[in-house]
Amino acid sequence: MPRVLPMKPSAAPSSVPVSLSPSRRAWLRFKRNRQGYWSLWLFCALVLVSLFAELVSNDKPLIVRYEGQTYFPMLRDYSEKTFGGDFDTPTDYLDPFIQQRLSADGNWALYTLNRYGPNTLNYFAKSPNPSAPTADNWLGTDDRGRDLLAQLLYGFRVSVLFGLALTATGVALGVVTGAIQGFFGGKTDLAFQRFIEIWGSMPELYLLIIFSAVFAPSIALLLILLSLFGWMGLSDYVRAEFLRNRQLDYVKAARALGVGNWHIIWRHILPNSLTPVVTFLPFRMSAAILALTSLDFLGLGVPPGTPSLGELLSQGKNSIDAWWISLSTFAVLVVTLLLLTFMGDALRDALDPRKADK
Repeated sequence: MPRVLPMKPSAAPSSVPVSLSPSRRAWLRFKRNRQGYWSLWLFCALVLVSLFAELVSNDKPLIVRYEGQTYFPMLRDYSEKTFGGDFDTPTDYLDPFIQQRLSADGNWALYTLNRYGPNTLNYFAKSPNPSAPTADNWLGTDDRGRDLLAQLLYGFRVSVLFGLALTATGVALGVVTGAIQGFFGGKTDLAFQRFIEIWGSMPELYLLIIFSAVFAPSIALLLILLSLFGWMGLSDYVRAEFLRNRQLDYVKAARALGVGNWHIIWRHILPNSLTPVVTFLPFRMSAAILALTSLDFLGLGVPPGTPSLGELLSQGKNSIDAWWISLSTFAVLVVTLLLLTFMGDALRDALDPRKADK
């Protein structure tokens, strides 16, 4: 009888297609936009440096070793007598006498990369203020003698943090109001629309001028006033998404199962309506930074003494000969807005459902 050979098991498929989640596909599309991808990394790096600005630009050393003792000037103030001075006042570490004491007889001090803080006045400058860039002040000084590099670094941090806070409050208010309008519709939507039309017609700049004259300038007051008007644009986008999504089958099925309205809003419709919200974020943050800079330029922004890009632009306008003030401030502002714009364009393309994966 013929011998029957055992059959070999069939080879397993070499490759099985992997189904990617929508968020993963969006991230891959975002990475393919090299301009937006590297803009995100560069912007995050700049923000990270500004958050630790005290370790980069400060008029106090990080560590001081003096006569066998270790001191941490950034954590505690020490008088001049601690380092051989004559007065019981906080030590000025830019004083040539103090620097000589800290570098003699085995003493040493570890300074930051830039030896000036945001409000440090260089009393030992070799030229009158505003002074051009030198080896001591790399980007020069402003009209008060403050180091321009430190002003830009700390002013960038104030602008970014203010932009993030204003964007967060605007998104929260815009999402809530837009969701209520779009989901319930009818008289609720009509009443909200009439309110938005009336509220949006109020002169925002005049209100800022009035409140600035009545109350003391503060970042909190500025944030509250701008937040009252910064939610209406996003609210319209969220409302349109909710009006579209509430007619779909999955919402009708949830209603048929007896799911409550608020559960449908937050667990079902909102996650499917976040595309305009996420796309809106970089552009909203750009608008917030521009608003703060413009108000600071007009003298209606942050309190005096707070590092501000708008104040530096105002100084550059008043001191045309001090070209380094306007040039460096304008460069920081343009680079920041360009990075946010590139990120917003890449994010918009990544979340566009019509963009097919290649």
